[in-house]
Amino acid sequence: ILNFGLPSPIDIQVVGYNLEGNRRFADKLLQEIRMVPGTADLRIQQPFDQPYLHIDVDRTKAQLAGFTQRDIAQNLLISLSGSFQTSPSFWLDPKNGVSYSIATQTPQYRLDSLQGLENIPVTGPSGARPEILASLASIHRGSGMSLVSHYDIQPVVDIYGSVARRDLGGVANDISKIVDNARKELPRGSEVNIRGQVQTMKSSYSGLLSGLAFAILLVYLLIVVNFQSWLDPFIIISALPAALAGIVWCLFVTHTRISVPSLTGSIMCMGVATANSILVVSFAKEQMSEGRDALSAALQAGFTRFRPVLMTALAMIIGMVPMAIGLGEGGEQNAPLGRAVIGGLVFATAATLFFVPVFFSVLHGRRKPEEIESQR
Repeated sequence: ILNFGLPSPIDIQVVGYNLEGNRRFADKLLQEIRMVPGTADLRIQQPFDQPYLHIDVDRTKAQLAGFTQRDIAQNLLISLSGSFQTSPSFWLDPKNGVSYSIATQTPQYRLDSLQGLENIPVTGPSGARPEILASLASIHRGSGMSLVSHYDIQPVVDIYGSVARRDLGGVANDISKIVDNARKELPRGSEVNIRGQVQTMKSSYSGLLSGLAFAILLVYLLIVVNFQSWLDPFIIISALPAALAGIVWCLFVTHTRISVPSLTGSIMCMGVATANSILVVSFAKEQMSEGRDALSAALQAGFTRFRPVLMTALAMIIGMVPMAIGLGEGGEQNAPLGRAVIGGLVFATAATLFFVPVFFSVLHGRRKPEEIESQR
């Protein structure tokens, strides 16, 4: 859905009951935001120059004439909008059996001037003499909001905007600095917030980043249960920092912004990188259980598991190449996912084949022989 179903990528909301003060604040803030590079189509969603006609009923005259303010409002509603609003009526055609709605309304050509409005007839309960609107109320011109919006019951003034030739995150950071500096000029009781697609982006990023951290922690705990050790799972996940570095490097080289697909690809990459490390560490543990020292076991694991690890990583990388190139209609949307997986696996595979064996030999080489014998 365009803009995630939101009205605009950038939505700066000034919330509060002081509409006049909020409007002046929004006008000043709009002029400052226009100077931010990459912004486009900036506007205030609620214009304050909509023409209005205010009708003030003289209650004393109306009461003397036998009318209430409700009677006058009812007559205006019927004249301007039709009787269908208050008392719907239908006529059934006996020939074809079709019902037709019937409404009473003053013709619009008779209400094309202020004088025409003043001559609207006003009728009331039986016994009250009919009057015209001019004898019971006064009409004067004014202006106000053409669109009334609320957020959590409170009135709101929205500044909408889009992004052109720049990423949304960079524009949002610049706008956030301007909004933070302008908060001290807010009217009392009002607040300003940045919502729209910016809010959705930040919540998505925080959720995916926390999901990435939780995935690494969950993988570590599962391996701890499987290996019955805290040290070996730590050696296994030591290749994951290299995977994260590869993701950042690949996105930087391809000029790809961090996005939801790229973070999703990062989570996918963690699983494959961990699986390759498990192959190396588990084989090294088997070699140590047969009597080899830590260094020779690590070297043998690196040589023996070189081909399986490389084939697993290449299969995943080759499968992600079409997605990373962005082939087909809308392929550029999923391209960051493929690029993140490819960059992470390239670095993670190198770390699995070279760094993990070295790290394994260093940590296990410091252990005492009796500790190793107790685990055999």
